[in-house]
Amino acid sequence: MPPPAQRVPALARLFNLEPAETPAVLAGLLLFFLLFTAYFMLRPVRETMGVAGGVDNLQWLFTGTFLATLAALPLFGWLASRVSRRRIARWTYGFFVLNLLAFAAGLARWPDSLWLARGFYIWLSVFNLMAVSLAWSVMADVFSSHQAKRLFALIAGGASLGGLTGPLLGTLLVPHLDHAGLLLLSALLLAASAGAAGWLHRWRDHHPFHSGEQAGSQAGADPARDRPLGGNPFAGATEVLRSPYLLGISVFVLLLSSVSTFLYFEQARLVAEAFPDRNRQTQVFGLIDATVQTLAILTQLFLTGRIARRLGIGMLLTAVPLVIAAGFLWLAAAPVFAAFVVVMVVRRAGEYALVRPGREMLYTVTTPEEKYKGKSFIDTVVYRGGDALSGWLKRGLDLLAEHPSLAMSMGAVLALLWAGVGWTLGRQQGRLEARQPPFAGATTAAALPGERP
Repeated sequence: MPPPAQRVPALARLFNLEPAETPAVLAGLLLFFLLFTAYFMLRPVRETMGVAGGVDNLQWLFTGTFLATLAALPLFGWLASRVSRRRIARWTYGFFVLNLLAFAAGLARWPDSLWLARGFYIWLSVFNLMAVSLAWSVMADVFSSHQAKRLFALIAGGASLGGLTGPLLGTLLVPHLDHAGLLLLSALLLAASAGAAGWLHRWRDHHPFHSGEQAGSQAGADPARDRPLGGNPFAGATEVLRSPYLLGISVFVLLLSSVSTFLYFEQARLVAEAFPDRNRQTQVFGLIDATVQTLAILTQLFLTGRIARRLGIGMLLTAVPLVIAAGFLWLAAAPVFAAFVVVMVVRRAGEYALVRPGREMLYTVTTPEEKYKGKSFIDTVVYRGGDALSGWLKRGLDLLAEHPSLAMSMGAVLALLWAGVGWTLGRQQGRLEARQPPFAGATTAAALPGERP
C-alpha cells in the first residue's frame, strides 16, 4: 500500500480537491446531507397528502404555496437587512426549527386534520425552497467561481445522499415515531445543519479567494461579514429588476419550474390511476426518490465537475432541458406510467446533478446582496409563481383535451426555451467571471496535477 503522501494526490485528482479545501467541502457536504435528510424524511408524506386532497385540486395547493411564499419573503428580507451575513442561515433555520416543533405538536394532537395536512404541505413547499436557496447562498459566498466549478457538484452530493437517506429513514421510523416524531427528528437535523453553515463562514475568513483580500487572524476578521446587508425587506425584487443577468436567471427558473410542474401533475395523475392504495403511493414516491438520488450521487461525484471545467456551465444548464424536451414528446405519444417514470427520474436526477450545481455557479460572480436577497427572491417567489401559473395552465390544457398529448407537447416547447436561456446564461457567466479580480485560490499550494494554476 502506498504511503499517505502518495495516496492524497490520487484522491485529490479524483475529486479535484486542494488540501486546504477539504475541511470546507466536508462541512458543505454535512450541511446539505443534514438539510436534505430532514426534508426528504417528510417529502413522501407531503406527496401523499397532496394526492389525498384530490389530483384536480393540486393547483389550489400550488397557489396557496405561492401566496405563502409572498408572505414569507419580506420576513427573510427584513432579517437579511438587519443581521450579518454569517448569521442569516442560523437565524432562518432556527425559525424553521420552531415551525417544525409547532407542527409536531399539532399533528400529535390532531393527526387526521385535513386542514393541518394542507397547511403542512404548503409550509414544507415554502421551507424547501427557502432553506435550500439559503444553503446555496452560503456556498456562493464562501467559494469563488473557480472553486465552484470544481467543488459544487461534490458538495451537492451531500444533498443527494441526504435525499437517499431521508426517505429510507422516514419509511423505517414512521411506524415507531409517527409523523410528529419525524418532525422532531427533522428539527434536530436542521439545527445541526445551521451549525455547519456558521463553521463555513469562519473557514472562509481564513481562506480568502481574491488576491486583494487578506486572511484574518481569527474568525470574524472580515468586517463585511459582521455587517448587515442593509436595505429594505423588498430589496430582493429590486436587485433582480435592475440586473439583466438576474432577470435572465429568473426566466431560467420560471421555465424550470413550469417544466417541473407539468411533470409533477402528470405524476400525480398516473400514480393515482395505477396505485389507488395510499400506502402504496407513498412507497412508489419513496422508490422514485431513492432511484433519483442514487443516479444523482454518481453523476455529481464523477461527471459534473469535469463537465463544468471542460465544457462550461452552459452545458450543465442545457443538456437536461434538451433531454426533457425529447421526453415530453415521448409522453405525448405514449402517456403510460413506465414512460413517465423514466422521464421523471432523468429530469430529477439531471436537475440535482447538473442543473442545480450549474445554476448555483451563476451566483458566484454576483454581489453579496444579489447572492442573498436577489437569489432568495428568484428561488422562492419566481419559482413558486411559475408553479402556480403553470399549474393552472396545465389544468386548463387538460380540460381542453382529455388526452395529455396537448400538455406534453406544450411541455416540450417550454423545455426547448429553457435550454436556450441556459446556454445564454452560461456565456454571460463566463464574461462576468473574466472581469473579476485575479484568483488566488483557497491555498497557495501548487495546482493539482493536470490543472493550470
